[in-house]
Amino acid sequence: MTTTYQPAIPIWCAGCGHFGVQAAMNGAIRTLEIPPHETMILAGIGCSGTVQNNLGTYGYHALHGRVLPTAAGVHLAGHLVHSFRRNASFTYVVMNNGVYGLTKGQNSPTFQSNGSAALEFDAISLGLSIPSTTFLARGFARWTDQLDRLMLAAVEHARAGRGFAFIEVLSPCVTYNDTYPVWEASLHDLDADGDHDPADRAAAFAKLTALAETGRMVVGQIYLADDAGPADPLPRPAAEDTSPTTNAQAYAELLGRYRV
Repeated sequence: MTTTYQPAIPIWCAGCGHFGVQAAMNGAIRTLEIPPHETMILAGIGCSGTVQNNLGTYGYHALHGRVLPTAAGVHLAGHLVHSFRRNASFTYVVMNNGVYGLTKGQNSPTFQSNGSAALEFDAISLGLSIPSTTFLARGFARWTDQLDRLMLAAVEHARAGRGFAFIEVLSPCVTYNDTYPVWEASLHDLDADGDHDPADRAAAFAKLTALAETGRMVVGQIYLADDAGPADPLPRPAAEDTSPTTNAQAYAELLGRYRV
């Protein structure tokens, strides 16, 4: 695959889970034969915020904590909850290590307190609670075969216009929060669970909640809408006709309401 520019060498610590996430992302791009000039990688805060330098595609480092509005600005608009709600067709990968490693290891909102595998903030639960979501998955950086499958499925989902593909990857920080053994011992693989139906949102939410109460965390294809067709039902602002000639009457009515 021809690169748009020479990729950088990752700056992460040896053994960091982010290497596995990057490999899965790169593998999905190569498998789907997506040209570099048709790929835009946006990244934000922390160590994961340098991944866009390493893949040879277009990349942009957004303001800290603002990668979703920036990514959605390429496609639509919104933060996480609104990206779930609007269901715009792009893939969002969260590299979750539970810490702010770049600023020397402060706890993040997903930090596991008291040794519990139940996350303080669980984005998957948030996604399940919003009816318009269509793709929710979680992988583990050490379980590379499953992570590769999930990453590929997420990219395919978004590229087919089926909606917002959200994939969280448990990606341990070996320097400040080495959770490889903790996570591996507490994970429940839904892909190997014969009773799990990814199309059943309510059942997925119930299973996730019940397992969390026992200190377990689910990975795999957690939810996939079986009827997910073309998404983006909301009008795209950039595609709207805002010419004065076409909208003269609407502008006049709007100004009239302000004068009242």
